[in-house]
Amino acid sequence: MTVPTDVDKVSILGKESIHCGFHLIPYIVDTVVKTLPSSTYVLITDTNVAGFHLPAFESEFDQAISKLPAQGRPRFLSLVIPPGETSKSREGKANIEDFLLLHRCTRDTVILALGGGVIGDLVGFVAATFMRGVRFVQIPTTLLAMVDSSVGGKTAIDTPLGKNLIGAFWQPEYIFIDAAFLETLPAREFSNGMAEVVKTAAIWNEDEFIALESRSAALFSAIQTPSANFAGRTKSTRSAAQELLLSVIVGSISVKAHIVTVDERETGLRNLVNFGHTIGHAIEAVLTPSMLHGECVSIGMILEAEVARSMGILGQVGVGRLNRCLKAYNLPVSLNDPRITSLPASKLLTVDRLLDIMRVDKKNSGAQKKIVILSRIGKTYEEKATNVSDEIIAKTLADAVRVVPGTPSKNPVRMATPGSKSISNRVLLLAALGTGTCRLKNLLHSDDTQVMMSALMDLKGASFAWEDGGETLVVKGGGGSLSVPPPGKEIYLGNAGTAARFLTTVCTLVQQASGDATTESAKTTVITGNARMKQRPIGPLVTALRANGSSIDYLENEGCLPLSIAPNGFKGGRVQLAASVSSQYVSSILLCAPYAREEVTLELTGGQVISQPYIDMTIAMMKSFGIEVVREKDADGKLLDVYRIPKGTYKNPEAYSIESDASSATYPLAVAAITGTTCTIENIGSESLQGDARFAKEVLERMGCKVVQTATETTVTGPPKGQLKAPGYIDMEPMTDAFLTASVLAAVAAGPGSVEGNVTRIEGIANQRVKECNRIKAMIDQLAKFGVETKELDDGLEIYGKHISELKQGASVHCYDDHRVAMAFSVLATVVGGTVLEEKRCVEKTWPNWWDDLENKIGIKVEGVELASTVESSASPSGTLEKDPKASVVILGMRGSGKTFIGELAASTLGWPFVDADVYFTEKHQTGVREYVHQNGWPSFRTAETEILKELLSTYPSGHVISLGGGIVETPEARDVLKQYAKKGPVVHIVREVDEVVKYLGEETSRPAYGEPVTDVFRRREPWFLECSNYEFVNYTGVLTSPNGHADTAGGVANGEDYLAGKPLSSVRDEVARFFGHITGQKPNLASNLAKDTRSYFLSLTYPDVTPSLPHIEELTTGVDAVELRVDLLRSPKDIGGFTTYVPPAAYVAEQLAALRRKTTLPIVFTVRTASQGGSFPDGDEKAAFELFNLAVRTGIEYIDVEISWSEKRIKDLSARKGHSQIIASWHDWSGKMKWNSAEVKEKYDTAARLGDIVKIVGKANSLEDNFTLYEFVSKMRAAADSKPFIAINMGVEGQMSRILNSSFSPVTHPLLPSRAAPGQLSFVQIQTALHLIGQLPARRFFIFGNPIAHSMSPTLHNSGFEALGLPYKYEIFETSEVGEEIRAAIASPDFGGASVTIPFKLDIIPLLDALSPEAEAIGAVNTIIPQTKNGSHMLYGDNTDWIGIRESILSRLPSSIKKPEAALIIGAGGTSRAAIYALQNLGVARIYLFNRTRSSAQALVDAFPNAHIELVDELGKWPDDGPAPSVIISTVPASATSVESSSEGLYLPSAIFAPEGGVVIDMAYKPAMTPLLTLAASTPSGKKWNAVKGVEVLLEQGYRQFELWTGRRCPRKVVAQKVWEKYNA
Repeated sequence: MTVPTDVDKVSILGKESIHCGFHLIPYIVDTVVKTLPSSTYVLITDTNVAGFHLPAFESEFDQAISKLPAQGRPRFLSLVIPPGETSKSREGKANIEDFLLLHRCTRDTVILALGGGVIGDLVGFVAATFMRGVRFVQIPTTLLAMVDSSVGGKTAIDTPLGKNLIGAFWQPEYIFIDAAFLETLPAREFSNGMAEVVKTAAIWNEDEFIALESRSAALFSAIQTPSANFAGRTKSTRSAAQELLLSVIVGSISVKAHIVTVDERETGLRNLVNFGHTIGHAIEAVLTPSMLHGECVSIGMILEAEVARSMGILGQVGVGRLNRCLKAYNLPVSLNDPRITSLPASKLLTVDRLLDIMRVDKKNSGAQKKIVILSRIGKTYEEKATNVSDEIIAKTLADAVRVVPGTPSKNPVRMATPGSKSISNRVLLLAALGTGTCRLKNLLHSDDTQVMMSALMDLKGASFAWEDGGETLVVKGGGGSLSVPPPGKEIYLGNAGTAARFLTTVCTLVQQASGDATTESAKTTVITGNARMKQRPIGPLVTALRANGSSIDYLENEGCLPLSIAPNGFKGGRVQLAASVSSQYVSSILLCAPYAREEVTLELTGGQVISQPYIDMTIAMMKSFGIEVVREKDADGKLLDVYRIPKGTYKNPEAYSIESDASSATYPLAVAAITGTTCTIENIGSESLQGDARFAKEVLERMGCKVVQTATETTVTGPPKGQLKAPGYIDMEPMTDAFLTASVLAAVAAGPGSVEGNVTRIEGIANQRVKECNRIKAMIDQLAKFGVETKELDDGLEIYGKHISELKQGASVHCYDDHRVAMAFSVLATVVGGTVLEEKRCVEKTWPNWWDDLENKIGIKVEGVELASTVESSASPSGTLEKDPKASVVILGMRGSGKTFIGELAASTLGWPFVDADVYFTEKHQTGVREYVHQNGWPSFRTAETEILKELLSTYPSGHVISLGGGIVETPEARDVLKQYAKKGPVVHIVREVDEVVKYLGEETSRPAYGEPVTDVFRRREPWFLECSNYEFVNYTGVLTSPNGHADTAGGVANGEDYLAGKPLSSVRDEVARFFGHITGQKPNLASNLAKDTRSYFLSLTYPDVTPSLPHIEELTTGVDAVELRVDLLRSPKDIGGFTTYVPPAAYVAEQLAALRRKTTLPIVFTVRTASQGGSFPDGDEKAAFELFNLAVRTGIEYIDVEISWSEKRIKDLSARKGHSQIIASWHDWSGKMKWNSAEVKEKYDTAARLGDIVKIVGKANSLEDNFTLYEFVSKMRAAADSKPFIAINMGVEGQMSRILNSSFSPVTHPLLPSRAAPGQLSFVQIQTALHLIGQLPARRFFIFGNPIAHSMSPTLHNSGFEALGLPYKYEIFETSEVGEEIRAAIASPDFGGASVTIPFKLDIIPLLDALSPEAEAIGAVNTIIPQTKNGSHMLYGDNTDWIGIRESILSRLPSSIKKPEAALIIGAGGTSRAAIYALQNLGVARIYLFNRTRSSAQALVDAFPNAHIELVDELGKWPDDGPAPSVIISTVPASATSVESSSEGLYLPSAIFAPEGGVVIDMAYKPAMTPLLTLAASTPSGKKWNAVKGVEVLLEQGYRQFELWTGRRCPRKVVAQKVWEKYNA
């Protein structure tokens, strides 16, 4: 029996083959079986859809087929394929065809495509070609497929060169649109489809578009409300929401069906459905799969509408309506949308890249690009795509513009500016709060008004509709009835300051609904904004409202958004408000006051009221809506700043016409003034409500312009070009926003009649410092780029005008995302060549089509410019500053924490100068800090200290290390300076135990005592240090890692134990070099092997406390590239016990990190593994997890493992702050059910690739085959050109093969560890052994070439290392008399792995090599040969590691008192001396003394290294020009040639060469161990301060480097050194 079903049928190509309804599965099967007889029905779907709908289809087909005669009864087959675009390929098509052939499908087969666009396109193409064409049926399950891809017969697959490039037109027999399928569709996918619905209405039917504009909430409701019991299948059971949804779908399909019927093969009319697709497809090609098709088309529609606007065809009303409609469906409308900018691929969205992609477009005719051009909503310019030049497209896509100087070609200009922003925002609020319907004309179509409308809709305060093609907004007021938005919904205001201030009071009007629990956090209204909005002040308004009884909480920073506002109503009565910052506070309370419970008397306090004209505007507009405000007077009739507002309800007038924006009008008027032309602005005159309407009379007229102003018009004619005059003083308090326009005119105001010095002094504009940016600072900074001098005043600025010809051309103006900055400087650009305005889109706030109007209505040409990169300057406090890689490092911390010691070491390792703020202070004030405080007191010192801070940051903005005093954080002003600097550069907090600080301060005398306990000072400052810094360096003294709680001072060094006692100075230097090199980006401490075709590993530490492992850390980390700290497995000593899940205290984690850093500079992988993914961290405690991740970022951790199951918002926020560290985005499935070839894994991979720098997916193997499936998946993912490192492994014994084959960051264990981090984990050595056995790590032979070399230590050194790492390598002695055929044959052998070269072949070997390192070339000798493969070619590379052995020996033993050696001595002038010179030069030694008995040989070295500052020494112990004594001494002569006896024939070594300060002495001779030089050093009075280095130790250091060059692995130093010393001493 047929199930009763109501369907709407749509005709296409003369056949009613599109059937639309709800719950159609029985109807579909019945229709197909009855009307499309076949021997085989094949349903093809994907894994996503199959779970929802395949069983129902199988059941219905089984029933339908069973009713047919047994003779010739058809088969029903189903095939489920992986979802996503990867299936829509040649391979995917072939797999389906193989399935059909395998099942003996014939030409009468009917194929059903059940799924989204991918399934429809792919299966349709299969149907078009299988057996030369078989019948098929489209059953789309996504809205996008329903309204777009399923209709029209286009079928295709993708290729690596582009989407849909191979396909056919093949019409389906039926298209079944079952809208009930949308109930299982994610909201994002529904929005994705709505892009096509909006597109269709925009090109064809304005009435449909109007419906879409106002009914987004109802449409979302239709898919979010499940229809029980097949409701909707018949019309009688359909809800209103279902009727609406179906009508929208049918309407959209009907349009496309009509177009396809007229133009099936897309020769003309059918092009129209590609509106938004020309640019949208190009965007999609770059961003897929992260962004969906509809999302990219949405942006494409806006950009193509802007192209039409640029051509003068479409007005801004059309662009604005389209923008608002798409936003209503949660679609992106700009490439600056955070959903796009957060994607790494967004950096590839360059103008050239997009234009290049657009060239391969099926619509194009040759090189000419075709775009569908709108003329208005519902109508296109042509009934086909229009040819558009690249220049116009590029101008639209570009992020900046260049204004071409010239005389306006439209002179005299007559135009109207957009509606006033101030009036638009006020009237929207008045009409929404009022009763009745009001029609608003000339409303500003901009970001600001859109924000206000959206917020009022979120509060359910009014409804909005459009008339007259979008020219009129119909507002149905709510009479003051407002509701709290649903839980989780925040009102986002962007950077709309007016909306933020008005809505703060509006939200207090919200009343709690009866019966609601007021304690629920969801029952407050949260208003928030972008980073800059969160810094703009709102404190005075909140203070006033709180005092009146409103409950308002700051959610982040005091005095700024975001706010949480409780729905308690507005009490009213007497309200006091500080109004010296913004008149918008006053207007906010005025506008809402009629709805207070008591009549409001508003008293303004705090001095002069800012921008009184805007307050007057508000009062006048309130009167238009029926509420009359009374301003009180004193006994003498003088107006007071006290206002009485009666209770009442606004009565909406039938219509309200909004004045043009007077602030915006200043720009075209200023263009006339600066170019000597005429401009008339309509709808702005002497009767305007806006203060800026006075600009023409009070500013331009005084500058020499002729001004004619009627009640409703203003006309300005400028003087001849170049003759504007500087007017002197201008009070712009009544028109503050117009000061930017006045400033750019003042820059060229130097004509006849100017005041002396061509000065324009603008005052009354202090509030402009807290607008979209600090506008006063912005104007000063940007005018300076033109060579214009200015002076900042407390209340404004002075500009010193110049003649136009004197201004600098080619300036690139940074606009701070401020519309007024951009438009003001566009005026100046009309007379100054080459001016580029960055961030062109910021004008969308008030005049979105300014650049088009400047060209089309004024007649000044505008060109698009693509900026390579931009960095905001300091005037912008928006919080979005990009970090300068050379930004100076600022160091702060408690006095005694080691700031100077660490800072000087950091400066030395970075090669940057060190600046001590105390020393700087003393030099500037000519008195020490202690004396200054004694004479002037602490407050005076803090003020002076803050000025020093500002001066240091201004004087040394880059390439310096600046150490500050401990109390710099005591004042709010200094803290603000530091927080602002931390947005663009590193501010490092040096952390040290307070007990050690107390101990140090008891001995320190250079600064005054605190006058309070040090511990109290520490506790007070600690949160401030945290607040002001973005990094912290843990300078613990070693107590953490000692077994009995006492610092292990072994290896401590003179003058260094104060700071890191117990830590050998070499490791102090290493850790400082690692930390500061990493956080600055000068040398990020990342694993170099983490690249394609190179294997990399990390050791997983599983200790609850890592400190017992530290003595063995070198052995544990043998061969690995990083060490993983399993943070979730850590247990604080007080918490040792049977925890199932556990959150380790952040302080304990920090201690563990500090302890680990004490012993290794390997990159750390910071892992917090949740219980559900195999760890012990609680799954639900996201807040605690990200507090730990933030700790990792602050401490300079290199890799942070973040599970993708955490909220994407938090992950993206972490990623934005990670600096040079990297995110490992991970997913672990322990169930054993995860299949590597499933859609789920691909989805997890895509998510991880989008969120992380490295992808990690871990499954569980049930069989050996699971590892091969994994390997195949990994190979496919890595084949992509932009693929990221991918860690892919299977757990369990069965998964061990995957660990062997994995090449990126394989987690390994070690026999010494207490347990494996995961089942099946292998050690590094085990993996190397396995790789060798399966042929992935072939045996290699290494040699030492030289003569005589029989007793060389090198074989012991390298073979010990190979054995420790499990490498199948062998190092052999290869002694020959010359570099001949034997050596040639050895280095040409396929198994040649590398060679050491020693005397006498270091020069002779060079002709056999293909290339030399810069070091080998400079030293003139090769001691290492490395075989390399580049671009498929085998080559031999020569290097020299002798100098590294010398450098590392110096660095590891240099006393802490010597940050960088000032002078060094080399004894001897042989080949090794060249390496010594190179090492010292690399260390930055300023003076290198060279002694050799044969002076000519020494002079030859001086000539060979002209930049090394070498000075010849005639007598040891006497230094040229009384220079400093050397702190490094290197002897390169045989030990037998030296003597400590002056009477000896050997080279006499006097004790005078050893300075009392100490240093490092190196003797390059191997034997004896204690040479005369080293023996002499030990016997001198300062011997304890001289650290001796034996020749064999240098050999070891250079050998370690050789080992790493050959193997790509760090040499296991401990075991190698032990073996070498055993042989050496034997």
